[in-house]
Amino acid sequence: MPITSRRANAALLMLAVSTFSYVTIEVLPIGLLTVIAGDLDRSRSEVGLLVTGYAAVVVVASIPLARLTLRLPRRLVLGSTLGVLAVSTALSAAAPTYQILFASRLLTALSQALFWAIAPPIATSLFPPQVRGRVVARLAIGTALAPVLGIPLGTWLGEQAGWRVPLAVMAVLGAIACAGILLLLPAVEGRNRATGRGSSPDFRRYGVVLASSAIGVTGFLTFNTYVTPFLLDITGLPRDALGPMLFASGLGGLAGTLIVGRILDRFPWGSVVVSYALLSSALAGLYVFGSHLVATVALIAVTGLAFMGMAVAVQNRTLQVAPGSTDLASAGTSSAFNVGIAAGAFIGGGLVDGVGVRSVALVGALLAAAAVLTLLAEPVLARRPVRVAECEHDRPERQVCEEAA
Repeated sequence: MPITSRRANAALLMLAVSTFSYVTIEVLPIGLLTVIAGDLDRSRSEVGLLVTGYAAVVVVASIPLARLTLRLPRRLVLGSTLGVLAVSTALSAAAPTYQILFASRLLTALSQALFWAIAPPIATSLFPPQVRGRVVARLAIGTALAPVLGIPLGTWLGEQAGWRVPLAVMAVLGAIACAGILLLLPAVEGRNRATGRGSSPDFRRYGVVLASSAIGVTGFLTFNTYVTPFLLDITGLPRDALGPMLFASGLGGLAGTLIVGRILDRFPWGSVVVSYALLSSALAGLYVFGSHLVATVALIAVTGLAFMGMAVAVQNRTLQVAPGSTDLASAGTSSAFNVGIAAGAFIGGGLVDGVGVRSVALVGALLAAAAVLTLLAEPVLARRPVRVAECEHDRPERQVCEEAA
């Protein structure tokens, strides 16, 4: 029996709550770095490993876990994944030592590695294929809200009541999402040919998606990892104004998600290209005008808008050109993003120490521009040679062959 529209929308809401939870939990230790370090008597760099190790697990585990669970019922897999999220986050909140906290974080990262592989295909399987882009954008609202609400509120709560409290709250939220998914997702496998496979499968185009994602995300994170010192040293922003500035970036990200969601189904490839181009332009603008407060506020908001718009557009494009299972394709894209996150932090660190913090905006802009060029080359890179013999053999396909040639 087909799932009702009301039930599908409720399930999509629970999936958005899940994306909100994962993004908040992954990044929260950065905001609570000094609090955790002081309580567990560890250095700040050791607490930073809670985020670095997390990202590394996601990169390594996404594709193997997606392949391992490919033939299992989606409700069982997703419900179990969110169950692990709730339990491991509760363990993090109660961890008496740094070692247990680190281990529980890695367990959460394993569940996230699988979640990002299966959540978008599951979400789109609940709705008609022609609204796939809109569904992906609605799923990403949770991701966009995390830096606007989840991380700032979690950081504030941790500073007031201790770092364990926001993690306990996120564990409860994860449990609610788990229960909601188990209740709302259909018991029978929800995927079909239209949603379990790419609508226009193409291995070469998917390769372009992966390459441009890794390059573009590296560019954004080269700047964004060091956005705080950039704002303090280049813009001359007072420290107490950092929160509102980063909030503007978060609002821009939310706006980007909503705007791109309205055009994705009509312009799936163009949405990715425009998002990267806008990101490159905004980062270049920050390099040139970063010392001017008004321009910086506007450009920071635009970078948030462009990056979140790009993330949504890339996920939609992945589901479109996935050469096989959309689960495996989504896992590959997730790994590419996390490679970009790690590479951006590494490159930015080297630039800050060697050239100066202003350079992260320029290098980020150049990398984002390289992602644009990669995408613009897609028609050439994805062109397939057509053999004349095949066209002569299959007369109904003669016109298609002639057009391809």
